[in-house]
Amino acid sequence: MKLPPLLIGELKAEVPIVQGGMGVGISRSSLAGAVANCGGIGTISGVQIGFDEPDFETNTLEANVRALKKHIRRAREISPNGIIAVNLMVALSHYDELVKAAVDEKVDMIVSGAGLPTMLPKLVEGSNVKIAPIASSGKAASVICKLWDKHHKRIPDLVVVEGPDAGGHLGFKPAELEEGKKRKLSEILLEVIEVVKPFEEKYGKKIPVICGGGISEGKEIAEYIKLGASGVQIATRFIATEECDADIKYKMSIVDAKESDIKIVKSPVGMPGRALNNNFIQNVHDEGVAIKKCYNCLKPCNPKNTPYCISKALINAVEGDIDEALVFTGAKSYKINKIVKVSELMKELVDDAEKNL
Repeated sequence: MKLPPLLIGELKAEVPIVQGGMGVGISRSSLAGAVANCGGIGTISGVQIGFDEPDFETNTLEANVRALKKHIRRAREISPNGIIAVNLMVALSHYDELVKAAVDEKVDMIVSGAGLPTMLPKLVEGSNVKIAPIASSGKAASVICKLWDKHHKRIPDLVVVEGPDAGGHLGFKPAELEEGKKRKLSEILLEVIEVVKPFEEKYGKKIPVICGGGISEGKEIAEYIKLGASGVQIATRFIATEECDADIKYKMSIVDAKESDIKIVKSPVGMPGRALNNNFIQNVHDEGVAIKKCYNCLKPCNPKNTPYCISKALINAVEGDIDEALVFTGAKSYKINKIVKVSELMKELVDDAEKNL
């Protein structure tokens, strides 16, 4: 059976795969454009996207805004007819300015998590930009829908359900990430699908719900489509592609990782995250390292009491300084054993999914 397209209003992705946003700099225009060219939705991560701009150290906000616009344009050049999204965390200190930049550049969709995107509808008002909150529970999805309905008279164009096996920052308490206590992604998905139904009825339109977090194979895509998902979000598997924007050393650290190398860590912003248990985690993470400069990147971060600068640790990662880096990864990265082209990966995922539908 053929995979159904992902319909988000008038947008139509022939392949119902959204490539998840990965920062700093792991998913920029090269990866997003390649995924969009294959019929999926390519996502640019907006967090510290201007890390390699010449004035990043002295003029961080302007460098990030300029780079975000530049990478949206580049992704469009790579995939003129594809769907390009931007992932912007609510916790970003300059969230509003980056949303405005993405809207000005006419990105197709903004995906937002790491907090409740309560003001996102207002920020995109008057544009055709689709907005997609990330939720890790039915309760979170309900709160967002109620707030947007009450204050902005609109509902999400798409809801992304992220489960506890995702990479990077996680929307769960540390205890909820322990084996035996983790909720199944399928349970959260069904919960959210039920939660959005009254809002679909009120507004007379479909709210597609997609899910992600630990999805690495086509048969899993088929499983979630059968449960009622309109598509899936996959991030970590796209790291091991030729078009991924990260340094080859970063890609190989994922390819070489064993299951025992993956660990839940506490981020400087107070959230749990999933990362590789590398030299940085073992020797620097807990003891800390002197912060020479604060980039004012995340609202919850206080340089006076944080153990290290998360921006610097993530920039080290994308540039290939792996021993001094925070290397975020999903729970299933140990299954990845080679670097392929995005087109090969997309074909593998689609073929496997269609065999299992």
